[in-house]
Amino acid sequence: MDDREGSFVAVRRISQGLERGSVYNSSSAEAVPGSAAWLGRGLSCVCAQRRDSDANSTFDLTPAQEESLQSLQNRIDVAYDSTIPLHQEALRDLWKLSFPEEELHGLISEQWKEMGWQGKDPSTDFRGGGFISLENLLYFARNFQKSFQDLLRKQVGDRSVWEYPFAVAGINLTFMLIQMLDLEAVKPRTIVGATFLKFLSENESAFDLLYCIAFKLMDQQWLSMRASYMEFNTVMKSTRRQLERELMLEDIMHLEDLPSYALLNQ
Repeated sequence: MDDREGSFVAVRRISQGLERGSVYNSSSAEAVPGSAAWLGRGLSCVCAQRRDSDANSTFDLTPAQEESLQSLQNRIDVAYDSTIPLHQEALRDLWKLSFPEEELHGLISEQWKEMGWQGKDPSTDFRGGGFISLENLLYFARNFQKSFQDLLRKQVGDRSVWEYPFAVAGINLTFMLIQMLDLEAVKPRTIVGATFLKFLSENESAFDLLYCIAFKLMDQQWLSMRASYMEFNTVMKSTRRQLERELMLEDIMHLEDLPSYALLNQ
């Protein structure tokens, strides 16, 4: 990644298919500069900005919603710190869940590129999404193992020659959801954000679950648009719009009722 341009590195799939290492392995892929989809230094958002009609709106919260929002904001505020044993162990757990058949040689290793990190040290990528972006990936891997593996190894669909890097895309999704739901505000300023807090007050893992839904939806959009790395921003914006539409449906009582939740069971 070039910090000055905020670009990410796309990955060219090798011709023999979607084996481990073809996602983001420098020995089997050619790296080229991509669009400004990866949120580099400064975290310039890839997603649509808040509408002007929402700018002066706020929504009152119940005590339970206030508590849930504060708890989630506390998670968002935690930076990834490679010196903290808990963070180190979480990163090791992510590797074990991703590639249980292969021993990790170290927290700094060329092996990490196989998962779609931009270099051999994932901590340099986490500066954009914080520790919660690692927690999101862990939740996905633990609770929807098949979907996680399908996306990690690009096992479903007619894939692009130049694929998005899995792990970096995951951090983009974490940041996109934080922006979409306006989670850094004291009170939600959009109907979508206020609606989400109803789910969060009933399910403390709602953000992690929505992340999993968003990841599968993003990949579906990627495939349906027959996108390549130059369209990554477009795919992310389309994913956000679809999530917003689904969250606004009148008959949605739980996140599991979202139409895109079904993607996790495919």
